[in-house]
Amino acid sequence: MKKLIKLGFLVLGIYIFLYVNNNWIVTTEHIYESEKVPESFDGFRITQISDLHDAVFGNNQERLVEKVRKTHPNVIFITGDVIDSNRYNLEQSLVAVRQLVNIAEVYYVIGNHEVASNKVDEIYEAMQEVGVHVMPNSSVTLRHEDGQSISLIGIEDPLNGHETQEMLNSAMSKVDKERLMILLAHRPEKFNTYVANGIDLVFAGHAHGGQIRIPGIGGLVAPGQGFFPKYTAGLYEDGQTTMNVSRGLGNSGVPYRIFNLPEIVVMELKAE
Repeated sequence: MKKLIKLGFLVLGIYIFLYVNNNWIVTTEHIYESEKVPESFDGFRITQISDLHDAVFGNNQERLVEKVRKTHPNVIFITGDVIDSNRYNLEQSLVAVRQLVNIAEVYYVIGNHEVASNKVDEIYEAMQEVGVHVMPNSSVTLRHEDGQSISLIGIEDPLNGHETQEMLNSAMSKVDKERLMILLAHRPEKFNTYVANGIDLVFAGHAHGGQIRIPGIGGLVAPGQGFFPKYTAGLYEDGQTTMNVSRGLGNSGVPYRIFNLPEIVVMELKAE
């Protein structure tokens, strides 16, 4: 009997541990300071969501939406894999997106799962219908009312059959490179390409934080990078380029996160 009780507590403990590791959303805040940040964008807040993979956080995604609302974003970036190609349910993900567009302007690039679903056109159309700015290898200018501006660039996932450099060439063709250049790109392992193109600030996802994070070491495995990947979470710098990699929110393939809480990221711009 005692053994059964101990086993019961062990099973309960494992359940609670896994539940917390996969459902407790944390907010990670960073500051990006640069002389290229215009004075009128000082304090500009960007909230990043990545790799939702159709995950559900509360009734009508209320826990996720409320977390985002409390970050007081000026813009929201979604950096791919809002759906999961293995259990495609766009409507489930749109529950959150419909509410996010009422908080701030939302900008979106696709990840490998959107491409793998073979429903990219359907996803783009649905996103645009709810008010999201989709960025298929394109750029936009974010302007302050005083006329100062920054450039926002978005590229699709290379699973679409196009090289990252090719997509950047297309997306950056009309960009003023003297302005601050922010890139939305799903894949962090293409960091060297982003550096070579002089991008200032990159928002990426895809790595799921390494899925299992080993204290003192980092992520265990990531798609496109294999075991003990280099780019899994946080900030990476090379020359003038800073890349933020979100640990993301959902799971795909591997069903559980370990020591790797779901994450939304806030980046506040600061003028030097």
